[in-house]
Amino acid sequence: MAKVSIGLQGWRFEESEIFTEEGEFRPLAEIPDDTRQRLVRLTYLHGEPCMACHCIYGDEQKRRCNEATIVYGEPMAEVLLCAEHEADFLYWFREGDGADTAGTDGVQTEFVNWFTNGNRSPDNYDGIEHVITDPDSLPSPPDADELTRRLNQEYDGKRKRIDLRTGEISWVNGSGNTTNEESSLDINREYPTT
Repeated sequence: MAKVSIGLQGWRFEESEIFTEEGEFRPLAEIPDDTRQRLVRLTYLHGEPCMACHCIYGDEQKRRCNEATIVYGEPMAEVLLCAEHEADFLYWFREGDGADTAGTDGVQTEFVNWFTNGNRSPDNYDGIEHVITDPDSLPSPPDADELTRRLNQEYDGKRKRIDLRTGEISWVNGSGNTTNEESSLDINREYPTT
């Protein structure tokens, strides 16, 4: 099976898990949970600045930051990088203490601390050569409205909402409030009040 990156390099997906044979995104209900969470999270991350650039320029000059093109880490604990700063992250991860943070929420904080303290990769340090075979043939990640439409198309009047920051899916009840998908609360039942 082929693996592909969507929107940002780094996270790779089994092509058959997310695309139909026609090359369109599968309905969200058909995509495995972990893969769906990453795909939804990419929608939120796409267009965000490189974290290393942000360390240099800060919020005041955020417009000077390069847009992130690479993502490392796990959803909600990811490091976003531009091509210029990817080698710095890889050096920290491979040669420094970065590997100790793999899969943890601390990966962002530890890398930012290392970078903010003036650490960088040596000039001749090689990063990863990303193989881009045909970037124009893959669709872009769906935007938030499209994800919501696809999520709700199969539920006959019931609606679900995706939190783009976390990838969590919740039901929207008639009042517009959300309830967790795993909740055992029956929203049609009358409950006593105190």
